[in-house]
Amino acid sequence: MENNKRSEEETKVHIKMRVGNIEFEIECREDQIQRVVDKVLSTITEHAKMPIPMIREATYQAERAETCRGILERLWREGFFTEPRSLSQVHEEMTRIGYHYDRTAVAHVLLDLVRDGILTREGRPRRYVYVQKRPPKT
Repeated sequence: MENNKRSEEETKVHIKMRVGNIEFEIECREDQIQRVVDKVLSTITEHAKMPIPMIREATYQAERAETCRGILERLWREGFFTEPRSLSQVHEEMTRIGYHYDRTAVAHVLLDLVRDGILTREGRPRRYVYVQKRPPKT
Protein backbone atom coordinates (compact mmCIF):
# COMPACT_ATOMS: atom_id res chain seq x y z
CA MET A 1 0.00 0.00 0.00
CA GLU A 2 2.77 2.44 0.93
CA ASN A 3 4.61 1.62 -2.28
CA ASN A 4 1.46 2.42 -4.27
CA LYS A 5 1.11 5.80 -2.51
CA ARG A 6 4.73 6.69 -3.22
CA SER A 7 4.44 5.96 -6.95
CA GLU A 8 1.27 8.10 -7.11
CA GLU A 9 3.14 11.06 -5.56
CA GLU A 10 6.04 10.62 -7.96
CA THR A 11 3.77 10.89 -11.00
CA LYS A 12 2.20 14.17 -9.86
CA VAL A 13 2.92 17.09 -12.16
CA HIS A 14 2.90 20.77 -11.28
CA ILE A 15 2.11 23.18 -14.15
CA LYS A 16 2.08 27.00 -14.19
CA MET A 17 0.29 28.64 -17.11
CA ARG A 18 -0.58 32.13 -18.20
CA VAL A 19 -3.32 32.94 -20.69
CA GLY A 20 -3.59 36.67 -21.33
CA ASN A 21 -3.66 38.31 -17.90
CA ILE A 22 -4.87 35.17 -16.13
CA GLU A 23 -2.30 33.01 -14.40
CA PHE A 24 -3.04 29.66 -12.84
CA GLU A 25 -1.31 26.60 -11.41
CA ILE A 26 -2.36 22.98 -11.77
CA GLU A 27 -1.19 20.00 -9.81
CA CYS A 28 -2.41 16.58 -10.90
CA ARG A 29 -1.28 13.12 -11.91
CA GLU A 30 0.32 12.65 -15.31
CA ASP A 31 -2.67 10.78 -16.65
CA GLN A 32 -4.98 13.74 -15.75
CA ILE A 33 -3.01 16.54 -17.42
CA GLN A 34 -4.90 16.70 -20.72
CA ARG A 35 -8.35 16.60 -19.14
CA VAL A 36 -7.56 19.19 -16.45
CA VAL A 37 -5.83 21.64 -18.82
CA ASP A 38 -8.69 21.35 -21.33
CA LYS A 39 -11.21 22.06 -18.58
CA VAL A 40 -9.31 25.13 -17.35
CA LEU A 41 -8.82 26.51 -20.88
CA SER A 42 -12.48 26.03 -21.79
CA THR A 43 -13.50 27.88 -18.63
CA ILE A 44 -11.17 30.77 -19.47
CA THR A 45 -12.42 31.04 -23.07
CA GLU A 46 -16.06 30.96 -21.92
CA HIS A 47 -15.29 33.70 -19.42
CA ALA A 48 -13.52 35.81 -22.07
CA LYS A 49 -16.57 35.66 -24.39
CA MET A 50 -18.86 37.26 -21.80
CA PRO A 51 -19.34 41.01 -22.42
CA ILE A 52 -18.29 42.97 -19.38
CA PRO A 53 -18.22 46.65 -20.38
CA MET A 54 -17.95 47.96 -16.83
CA ILE A 55 -14.80 45.94 -16.14
CA ARG A 56 -13.21 47.09 -19.40
CA GLU A 57 -14.00 50.71 -18.56
CA ALA A 58 -12.59 50.40 -15.04
CA THR A 59 -9.45 48.72 -16.40
CA TYR A 60 -8.95 51.55 -18.88
CA GLN A 61 -9.27 54.18 -16.18
CA ALA A 62 -6.93 52.29 -13.86
CA GLU A 63 -4.32 51.99 -16.61
CA ARG A 64 -4.57 55.71 -17.28
CA ALA A 65 -4.16 56.58 -13.61
CA GLU A 66 -0.96 54.61 -13.15
CA THR A 67 1.26 57.63 -13.75
CA CYS A 68 1.84 59.95 -10.85
CA ARG A 69 0.28 62.80 -12.82
CA GLY A 70 -2.74 60.68 -13.73
CA ILE A 71 -3.37 59.85 -10.08
CA LEU A 72 -3.07 63.49 -8.99
CA GLU A 73 -5.42 64.60 -11.78
CA ARG A 74 -7.89 61.94 -10.66
CA LEU A 75 -7.69 63.24 -7.07
CA TRP A 76 -8.31 66.76 -8.41
CA ARG A 77 -11.36 65.57 -10.40
CA GLU A 78 -12.68 63.79 -7.28
CA GLY A 79 -12.45 67.02 -5.25
CA PHE A 80 -9.45 66.16 -3.09
CA PHE A 81 -7.89 69.59 -3.70
CA THR A 82 -10.99 71.63 -2.79
CA GLU A 83 -9.23 72.09 0.55
CA PRO A 84 -5.56 73.10 0.80
CA ARG A 85 -3.33 70.01 1.03
CA SER A 86 0.32 69.72 1.97
CA LEU A 87 2.76 67.51 0.09
CA SER A 88 2.62 65.14 3.04
CA GLN A 89 -1.19 64.90 2.90
CA VAL A 90 -1.13 64.30 -0.88
CA HIS A 91 1.52 61.61 -0.53
CA GLU A 92 -0.42 59.91 2.29
CA GLU A 93 -3.63 59.88 0.22
CA MET A 94 -1.83 58.35 -2.76
CA THR A 95 -0.38 55.67 -0.49
CA ARG A 96 -3.80 55.04 1.07
CA ILE A 97 -5.34 54.33 -2.33
CA GLY A 98 -2.47 52.01 -3.27
CA TYR A 99 0.04 54.10 -5.22
CA HIS A 100 3.53 54.36 -3.79
CA TYR A 101 5.51 57.12 -5.44
CA ASP A 102 8.57 58.87 -4.12
CA ARG A 103 7.73 62.18 -2.42
CA THR A 104 10.02 64.10 -4.78
CA ALA A 105 8.13 62.70 -7.80
CA VAL A 106 4.85 63.82 -6.23
CA ALA A 107 6.32 67.27 -5.52
CA HIS A 108 7.46 67.65 -9.14
CA VAL A 109 4.04 66.69 -10.51
CA LEU A 110 2.31 69.08 -8.08
CA LEU A 111 4.55 71.86 -9.40
CA ASP A 112 3.68 70.86 -12.99
CA LEU A 113 -0.04 71.07 -12.11
CA VAL A 114 0.55 74.55 -10.65
CA ARG A 115 2.31 75.61 -13.87
CA ASP A 116 -0.57 74.18 -15.92
CA GLY A 117 -3.10 76.26 -13.97
CA ILE A 118 -4.92 73.31 -12.41
CA LEU A 119 -3.67 73.88 -8.85
CA THR A 120 -2.31 76.88 -7.04
CA ARG A 121 0.41 76.84 -4.40
CA GLU A 122 0.21 78.90 -1.24
CA GLY A 123 2.67 79.41 1.60
CA ARG A 124 6.43 79.40 1.67
CA PRO A 125 9.08 76.84 0.63
CA ARG A 126 8.85 73.50 2.47
CA ARG A 127 5.45 74.57 3.83
CA TYR A 128 3.46 74.88 0.59
CA VAL A 129 -0.15 73.77 0.40
CA TYR A 130 -1.85 72.96 -2.89
CA VAL A 131 -5.45 73.81 -3.69
CA GLN A 132 -7.44 73.68 -6.91
CA LYS A 133 -7.19 76.84 -8.96
CA ARG A 134 -10.22 75.88 -10.97
CA PRO A 135 -12.78 73.12 -10.50
CA PRO A 136 -12.75 70.20 -12.92
CA LYS A 137 -15.17 70.39 -15.85
CA THR A 138 -18.11 68.08 -15.35
